[in-house]
Amino acid sequence: MRVLPKRRHLIKTALLSSAMALSVDALASTEVNSSLDYAQVVFVKATQSSSGSWCFEATVRHDDQGWEHYADGWEVVDRSNRPIAFRELMHPHDNEQPFTRSQCGITLDDEAIVTVRAKCNQHGYGGKSVEVDLSQHRGVDFEVVR
Repeated sequence: MRVLPKRRHLIKTALLSSAMALSVDALASTEVNSSLDYAQVVFVKATQSSSGSWCFEATVRHDDQGWEHYADGWEVVDRSNRPIAFRELMHPHDNEQPFTRSQCGITLDDEAIVTVRAKCNQHGYGGKSVEVDLSQHRGVDFEVVR
């Protein structure tokens, strides 16, 4: 199939416009909402085992309101926001705020900096996350134990 030059230009323009719109949406999604309607990561402790795998303990705060609206998970992601590990939260924590849950056996392939972010079953991600620099012993809102 032969595409005429003018039509090719229109197609390129449409694709470029779509890509730019997606980039703007992606940038907007990195904004942090401090409302407790969004799950907020308060503190992270990362502990490396003798085998080299990691155990992450994430402290999360959220205005859980029963099964209809609660923090339902947190994850460790790399610098490109690719998921490394996910910890599902199986029930609401209405009367336990903030709460800490751990996930162990996490293998990190030469990742020096990871981010821990939490989500709720209504709003998804969007609350405060914590960037963990695994080459440091301590930082703002995190601790690393080797």
